[in-house]
Amino acid sequence: MAASDTAVAARPAGSAGPAAAAAAPPAKVRDPYFDNAKFLAIVLVVVFHAVESLRDVPAVRAAYVFVYLFHMPVFIVVTGYLSRGFTRSRDRTRKLVVQLLVPYAIFETLYSLYFWAVSGGKPLEISLQRSSYLMWFLLALFLWRLSTPLWQRIRWPLGVAVGVCLLAFMTDLPRDLTLPRLLGLLPFYVLGLMLRPEHFEPLKRPAARAAGALVLAAAFAGALTVGRGWTIDLIFWNDPHHALGMSNVTGTVVRTAMLLAATVLVFAFMAVVPARRTWFTGLGAATLYAYLFHGFIVQVLRTVDFYDIERLHTVTGAAAVGAAAAVVATVLCTRPVVRATRRLVEPDVNWLFSGRANS
Repeated sequence: MAASDTAVAARPAGSAGPAAAAAAPPAKVRDPYFDNAKFLAIVLVVVFHAVESLRDVPAVRAAYVFVYLFHMPVFIVVTGYLSRGFTRSRDRTRKLVVQLLVPYAIFETLYSLYFWAVSGGKPLEISLQRSSYLMWFLLALFLWRLSTPLWQRIRWPLGVAVGVCLLAFMTDLPRDLTLPRLLGLLPFYVLGLMLRPEHFEPLKRPAARAAGALVLAAAFAGALTVGRGWTIDLIFWNDPHHALGMSNVTGTVVRTAMLLAATVLVFAFMAVVPARRTWFTGLGAATLYAYLFHGFIVQVLRTVDFYDIERLHTVTGAAAVGAAAAVVATVLCTRPVVRATRRLVEPDVNWLFSGRANS
Protein backbone atom coordinates (compact mmCIF):
# COMPACT_ATOMS: atom_id res chain seq x y z
CA MET A 1 0.00 0.00 0.00
CA ALA A 2 3.00 2.24 0.36
CA ALA A 3 3.62 4.66 -2.46
CA SER A 4 6.77 2.87 -3.57
CA ASP A 5 5.87 -0.80 -3.20
CA THR A 6 6.97 -1.44 -6.73
CA ALA A 7 9.35 0.26 -9.06
CA VAL A 8 9.21 3.79 -10.39
CA ALA A 9 9.84 5.22 -13.81
CA ALA A 10 13.33 6.12 -14.93
CA ARG A 11 14.66 9.54 -14.02
CA PRO A 12 15.87 12.00 -16.65
CA ALA A 13 19.51 11.57 -17.54
CA GLY A 14 20.14 15.24 -16.81
CA SER A 15 23.03 17.07 -18.46
CA ALA A 16 25.64 14.35 -18.07
CA GLY A 17 25.37 13.36 -21.72
CA PRO A 18 24.58 10.14 -23.64
CA ALA A 19 27.39 8.18 -22.01
CA ALA A 20 26.01 8.80 -18.54
CA ALA A 21 22.51 7.93 -19.71
CA ALA A 22 23.76 4.67 -21.18
CA ALA A 23 25.55 3.83 -17.92
CA ALA A 24 22.47 4.51 -15.81
CA PRO A 25 20.64 1.45 -14.46
CA PRO A 26 17.59 0.46 -16.48
CA ALA A 27 14.24 1.63 -15.25
CA LYS A 28 12.32 -0.89 -13.19
CA VAL A 29 8.95 -1.87 -14.57
CA ARG A 30 5.85 -2.23 -12.41
CA ASP A 31 4.30 -5.66 -12.51
CA PRO A 32 0.59 -5.26 -13.42
CA TYR A 33 -0.27 -8.42 -11.49
CA PHE A 34 0.62 -6.90 -8.13
CA ASP A 35 -0.87 -3.51 -8.96
CA ASN A 36 -4.10 -5.29 -9.88
CA ALA A 37 -4.02 -7.19 -6.58
CA LYS A 38 -3.44 -4.03 -4.56
CA PHE A 39 -6.28 -2.17 -6.27
CA LEU A 40 -8.78 -4.99 -5.77
CA ALA A 41 -7.68 -5.35 -2.15
CA ILE A 42 -8.06 -1.63 -1.42
CA VAL A 43 -11.57 -1.73 -2.89
CA LEU A 44 -12.40 -4.48 -0.39
CA VAL A 45 -10.90 -2.42 2.44
CA VAL A 46 -12.95 0.67 1.58
CA VAL A 47 -16.17 -1.24 0.91
CA PHE A 48 -16.08 -3.13 4.19
CA HIS A 49 -15.16 -0.10 6.23
CA ALA A 50 -18.19 1.55 4.63
CA VAL A 51 -20.61 -1.28 5.49
CA GLU A 52 -19.15 -2.01 8.93
CA SER A 53 -22.08 -0.31 10.66
CA LEU A 54 -24.53 -2.52 8.74
CA ARG A 55 -23.37 -5.83 10.21
CA ASP A 56 -26.75 -6.40 11.82
CA VAL A 57 -27.73 -7.73 8.38
CA PRO A 58 -26.69 -11.42 8.49
CA ALA A 59 -25.37 -11.51 4.91
CA VAL A 60 -23.31 -8.37 5.52
CA ARG A 61 -21.86 -9.82 8.72
CA ALA A 62 -20.91 -13.02 6.87
CA ALA A 63 -19.30 -11.07 4.03
CA TYR A 64 -17.49 -8.90 6.56
CA VAL A 65 -16.03 -11.91 8.40
CA PHE A 66 -15.10 -13.57 5.11
CA VAL A 67 -13.30 -10.54 3.69
CA TYR A 68 -11.59 -9.63 6.96
CA LEU A 69 -10.00 -13.08 7.05
CA PHE A 70 -7.82 -12.25 4.06
CA HIS A 71 -7.98 -8.66 2.75
CA MET A 72 -5.24 -7.23 5.00
CA PRO A 73 -3.17 -10.44 4.76
CA VAL A 74 -3.23 -9.94 0.97
CA PHE A 75 -1.74 -6.47 1.36
CA ILE A 76 0.80 -7.72 3.87
CA VAL A 77 1.93 -10.70 1.77
CA VAL A 78 2.27 -8.53 -1.34
CA THR A 79 4.11 -5.86 0.64
CA GLY A 80 6.47 -8.47 2.06
CA TYR A 81 7.13 -9.84 -1.42
CA LEU A 82 7.89 -6.36 -2.74
CA SER A 83 10.15 -5.65 0.26
CA ARG A 84 12.60 -8.47 -0.45
CA GLY A 85 15.27 -6.03 -1.56
CA PHE A 86 15.01 -3.79 1.49
CA THR A 87 18.25 -3.13 3.36
CA ARG A 88 19.10 -0.74 6.15
CA SER A 89 21.24 1.42 3.90
CA ARG A 90 20.96 5.17 4.34
CA ASP A 91 18.95 5.63 1.15
CA ARG A 92 16.53 2.77 1.81
CA THR A 93 15.88 3.92 5.37
CA ARG A 94 15.43 7.49 4.19
CA LYS A 95 12.80 6.41 1.65
CA LEU A 96 11.08 4.32 4.31
CA VAL A 97 10.78 7.32 6.60
CA VAL A 98 9.53 9.58 3.78
CA GLN A 99 7.03 7.11 2.36
CA LEU A 100 5.61 5.61 5.56
CA LEU A 101 6.60 7.33 8.78
CA VAL A 102 5.98 10.90 7.61
CA PRO A 103 2.50 10.14 6.18
CA TYR A 104 1.76 8.20 9.36
CA ALA A 105 2.63 11.19 11.53
CA ILE A 106 0.62 13.58 9.35
CA PHE A 107 -2.53 11.49 9.09
CA GLU A 108 -2.42 10.23 12.67
CA THR A 109 -2.47 13.89 13.66
CA LEU A 110 -5.31 14.68 11.25
CA TYR A 111 -7.45 11.76 12.43
CA SER A 112 -6.80 12.67 16.07
CA LEU A 113 -7.86 16.26 15.35
CA TYR A 114 -11.03 15.04 13.64
CA PHE A 115 -12.00 12.76 16.52
CA TRP A 116 -11.33 15.58 18.97
CA ALA A 117 -13.42 18.03 16.93
CA VAL A 118 -16.47 15.74 16.98
CA SER A 119 -15.99 14.41 20.53
CA GLY A 120 -18.07 17.08 22.24
CA GLY A 121 -15.42 18.56 24.48
CA LYS A 122 -13.02 15.71 25.24
CA PRO A 123 -9.37 16.75 25.59
CA LEU A 124 -7.20 16.57 22.50
CA GLU A 125 -4.86 13.58 22.45
CA ILE A 126 -2.29 12.94 19.74
CA SER A 127 -0.15 9.88 20.37
CA LEU A 128 2.11 8.69 17.59
CA GLN A 129 2.97 5.50 19.45
CA ARG A 130 -0.69 4.50 19.82
CA SER A 131 -2.33 4.67 16.41
CA SER A 132 -5.97 5.55 15.89
CA TYR A 133 -8.49 3.94 13.57
CA LEU A 134 -6.86 2.63 10.37
CA MET A 135 -3.43 4.20 10.90
CA TRP A 136 -2.10 1.06 12.56
CA PHE A 137 -1.19 -0.41 9.18
CA LEU A 138 1.34 2.26 8.25
CA LEU A 139 3.06 1.98 11.61
CA ALA A 140 3.14 -1.82 11.43
CA LEU A 141 4.41 -1.72 7.86
CA PHE A 142 7.20 0.65 8.85
CA LEU A 143 8.31 -1.69 11.63
CA TRP A 144 7.97 -4.83 9.50
CA ARG A 145 10.12 -3.27 6.81
CA LEU A 146 12.79 -2.35 9.36
CA SER A 147 12.86 -5.98 10.50
CA THR A 148 13.36 -7.35 6.95
CA PRO A 149 17.13 -8.02 7.22
CA LEU A 150 16.54 -10.07 10.38
CA TRP A 151 14.01 -12.40 8.72
CA GLN A 152 16.29 -12.85 5.71
CA ARG A 153 19.17 -14.01 7.90
CA ILE A 154 17.65 -16.41 10.41
CA ARG A 155 16.80 -20.06 9.89
CA TRP A 156 13.15 -21.05 9.58
CA PRO A 157 11.89 -17.47 9.49
CA LEU A 158 8.27 -18.42 8.85
CA GLY A 159 8.21 -20.90 11.71
CA VAL A 160 9.69 -18.31 14.07
CA ALA A 161 7.16 -15.68 12.90
CA VAL A 162 4.25 -18.09 13.46
CA GLY A 163 5.58 -18.89 16.93
CA VAL A 164 5.82 -15.18 17.76
CA CYS A 165 2.27 -14.69 16.51
CA LEU A 166 0.80 -17.51 18.59
CA LEU A 167 2.65 -16.50 21.75
CA ALA A 168 1.54 -12.88 21.36
CA PHE A 169 -2.10 -13.70 22.12
CA MET A 170 -1.44 -15.66 25.30
CA THR A 171 -1.20 -12.51 27.38
CA ASP A 172 -2.23 -8.87 27.36
CA LEU A 173 0.05 -6.77 25.20
CA PRO A 174 0.18 -2.97 25.29
CA ARG A 175 -1.50 -1.33 22.32
CA ASP A 176 1.51 0.97 21.83
CA LEU A 177 3.19 0.55 18.42
CA THR A 178 0.11 -1.49 17.42
CA LEU A 179 1.88 -4.43 19.04
CA PRO A 180 -0.88 -7.10 18.92
CA ARG A 181 -1.43 -6.67 15.18
CA LEU A 182 2.27 -6.11 14.53
CA LEU A 183 3.05 -9.55 15.97
CA GLY A 184 -0.21 -11.27 15.08
CA LEU A 185 -0.02 -10.51 11.37
CA LEU A 186 3.77 -10.84 11.16
CA PRO A 187 3.66 -14.33 9.54
CA PHE A 188 2.04 -12.88 6.42
CA TYR A 189 4.84 -10.33 5.98
CA VAL A 190 7.51 -12.99 6.47
CA LEU A 191 5.67 -15.30 4.04
CA GLY A 192 5.79 -12.52 1.44
CA LEU A 193 9.53 -12.13 1.99
CA MET A 194 10.03 -15.84 1.30
CA LEU A 195 8.03 -15.93 -1.92
CA ARG A 196 9.67 -15.71 -5.34
CA PRO A 197 8.22 -14.93 -8.80
CA GLU A 198 7.99 -18.62 -9.64
CA HIS A 199 5.63 -19.15 -6.71
CA PHE A 200 3.05 -16.86 -8.32
CA GLU A 201 3.28 -18.25 -11.85
CA PRO A 202 1.00 -21.27 -11.21
CA LEU A 203 -1.65 -18.90 -9.83
CA LYS A 204 -1.91 -17.17 -13.20
CA ARG A 205 -3.18 -20.27 -15.01
CA PRO A 206 -6.88 -20.61 -15.94
CA ALA A 207 -7.26 -23.75 -13.81
CA ALA A 208 -5.90 -21.90 -10.78
CA ARG A 209 -8.33 -19.05 -11.40
CA ALA A 210 -11.27 -21.45 -11.37
CA ALA A 211 -9.98 -23.18 -8.24
CA GLY A 212 -9.40 -19.85 -6.51
CA ALA A 213 -12.95 -18.72 -7.26
CA LEU A 214 -14.34 -21.99 -5.87
CA VAL A 215 -12.27 -21.66 -2.68
CA LEU A 216 -13.43 -18.08 -2.15
CA ALA A 217 -17.06 -19.08 -2.76
CA ALA A 218 -16.77 -21.99 -0.33
CA ALA A 219 -15.21 -19.73 2.31
CA PHE A 220 -18.04 -17.21 1.96
CA ALA A 221 -20.58 -20.02 2.27
CA GLY A 222 -18.79 -21.13 5.44
CA ALA A 223 -18.93 -17.61 6.87
CA LEU A 224 -22.63 -17.49 6.03
CA THR A 225 -23.34 -20.74 7.89
CA VAL A 226 -20.69 -22.01 10.33
CA GLY A 227 -19.21 -18.54 10.76
CA ARG A 228 -22.42 -17.11 12.22
CA GLY A 229 -21.33 -18.18 15.67
CA TRP A 230 -17.82 -16.73 15.49
CA THR A 231 -16.71 -14.03 17.86
CA ILE A 232 -16.16 -11.25 15.37
CA ASP A 233 -13.34 -9.72 17.41
CA LEU A 234 -11.18 -12.68 16.38
CA ILE A 235 -10.70 -11.30 12.90
CA PHE A 236 -9.20 -8.02 14.14
CA TRP A 237 -6.03 -9.69 15.52
CA ASN A 238 -6.10 -7.35 18.49
CA ASP A 239 -7.21 -9.23 21.62
CA PRO A 240 -5.65 -11.96 23.78
CA HIS A 241 -7.35 -15.33 24.12
CA HIS A 242 -8.83 -14.67 27.55
CA ALA A 243 -10.54 -11.48 26.32
CA LEU A 244 -12.30 -13.60 23.70
CA GLY A 245 -13.45 -16.20 26.21
CA MET A 246 -10.90 -18.87 25.22
CA SER A 247 -8.15 -20.70 27.04
CA ASN A 248 -4.63 -20.38 25.67
CA VAL A 249 -4.80 -23.93 24.31
CA THR A 250 -8.09 -23.37 22.50
CA GLY A 251 -7.05 -19.92 21.37
CA THR A 252 -3.78 -21.19 19.94
CA VAL A 253 -5.61 -23.86 17.95
CA VAL A 254 -8.09 -21.28 16.66
CA ARG A 255 -5.36 -18.79 15.73
CA THR A 256 -3.40 -21.52 13.93
CA ALA A 257 -6.50 -22.42 11.95
CA MET A 258 -7.04 -18.75 11.11
CA LEU A 259 -3.45 -18.41 9.86
CA LEU A 260 -3.90 -21.45 7.62
CA ALA A 261 -7.32 -20.32 6.37
CA ALA A 262 -6.11 -16.80 5.67
CA THR A 263 -3.09 -18.12 3.78
CA VAL A 264 -5.28 -20.32 1.60
CA LEU A 265 -7.62 -17.39 0.94
CA VAL A 266 -4.71 -15.08 0.09
CA PHE A 267 -3.54 -17.48 -2.62
CA ALA A 268 -7.12 -18.04 -3.79
CA PHE A 269 -7.55 -14.28 -4.10
CA MET A 270 -4.24 -13.94 -5.96
CA ALA A 271 -5.40 -16.69 -8.32
CA VAL A 272 -8.43 -14.65 -9.44
CA VAL A 273 -6.42 -11.44 -9.86
CA PRO A 274 -5.77 -10.67 -13.56
CA ALA A 275 -2.10 -10.94 -14.51
CA ARG A 276 -2.47 -8.70 -17.58
CA ARG A 277 -2.85 -4.93 -17.69
CA THR A 278 -6.44 -3.81 -17.07
CA TRP A 279 -8.25 -0.49 -16.83
CA PHE A 280 -7.49 -0.38 -13.10
CA THR A 281 -3.84 -1.48 -13.20
CA GLY A 282 -2.54 2.09 -13.00
CA LEU A 283 -4.76 2.77 -10.00
CA GLY A 284 -2.95 0.08 -8.04
CA ALA A 285 0.06 2.37 -7.69
CA ALA A 286 -1.96 4.85 -5.60
CA THR A 287 -3.73 2.64 -3.08
CA LEU A 288 -2.10 4.54 -0.22
CA TYR A 289 -4.20 7.58 -1.16
CA ALA A 290 -7.45 5.61 -1.01
CA TYR A 291 -6.43 4.06 2.29
CA LEU A 292 -5.56 7.33 3.99
CA PHE A 293 -8.50 9.42 2.78
CA HIS A 294 -11.45 7.03 2.77
CA GLY A 295 -11.47 6.86 6.56
CA PHE A 296 -12.47 10.50 6.79
CA ILE A 297 -15.48 9.85 4.55
CA VAL A 298 -16.58 6.87 6.65
CA GLN A 299 -16.15 8.81 9.88
CA VAL A 300 -18.12 11.80 8.58
CA LEU A 301 -20.96 9.46 7.60
CA ARG A 302 -20.97 8.07 11.12
CA THR A 303 -20.88 11.55 12.64
CA VAL A 304 -23.92 12.72 10.66
CA ASP A 305 -25.83 9.52 11.58
CA PHE A 306 -25.97 8.34 7.98
CA TYR A 307 -26.11 4.74 9.15
CA ASP A 308 -29.26 5.42 11.17
CA ILE A 309 -31.24 5.35 7.92
CA GLU A 310 -33.34 2.23 8.36
CA ARG A 311 -33.52 1.18 4.72
CA LEU A 312 -29.74 0.83 4.60
CA HIS A 313 -29.98 -2.09 7.03
CA THR A 314 -31.04 -4.53 4.32
CA VAL A 315 -29.08 -6.53 1.77
CA THR A 316 -30.13 -4.08 -0.94
CA GLY A 317 -29.21 -1.04 1.14
CA ALA A 318 -25.83 -2.47 2.12
CA ALA A 319 -25.12 -3.42 -1.49
CA ALA A 320 -25.83 0.17 -2.54
CA VAL A 321 -23.47 1.52 0.13
CA GLY A 322 -20.82 -1.00 -0.92
CA ALA A 323 -21.15 -0.07 -4.58
CA ALA A 324 -20.80 3.63 -3.76
CA ALA A 325 -17.76 2.84 -1.62
CA ALA A 326 -16.15 0.95 -4.50
CA VAL A 327 -16.59 4.03 -6.69
CA VAL A 328 -15.06 6.22 -3.98
CA ALA A 329 -12.09 3.85 -3.67
CA THR A 330 -11.54 4.04 -7.41
CA VAL A 331 -11.76 7.83 -7.52
CA LEU A 332 -9.31 8.20 -4.63
CA CYS A 333 -6.70 6.28 -6.64
CA THR A 334 -7.00 8.46 -9.75
CA ARG A 335 -4.39 10.92 -10.96
CA PRO A 336 -6.38 14.11 -10.22
CA VAL A 337 -6.71 13.09 -6.56
CA VAL A 338 -3.06 12.07 -6.37
CA ARG A 339 -1.91 15.35 -7.92
CA ALA A 340 -4.15 17.42 -5.64
CA THR A 341 -3.06 15.71 -2.43
CA ARG A 342 0.50 14.56 -3.13
CA ARG A 343 2.08 17.21 -0.93
CA LEU A 344 0.06 15.93 2.00
CA VAL A 345 0.68 12.22 1.40
CA GLU A 346 4.22 12.48 0.02
CA PRO A 347 5.58 15.82 1.25
CA ASP A 348 9.08 16.98 0.45
CA VAL A 349 10.94 16.45 3.70
CA ASN A 350 14.51 16.39 2.43
CA TRP A 351 15.27 19.08 5.01
CA LEU A 352 14.93 16.38 7.68
CA PHE A 353 18.02 14.56 6.49
CA SER A 354 21.70 15.38 6.47
CA GLY A 355 23.77 14.64 3.38
CA ARG A 356 22.51 13.54 -0.02
CA ALA A 357 20.74 10.37 -0.94
CA ASN A 358 22.55 8.04 -3.29
CA SER A 359 19.42 7.02 -5.14
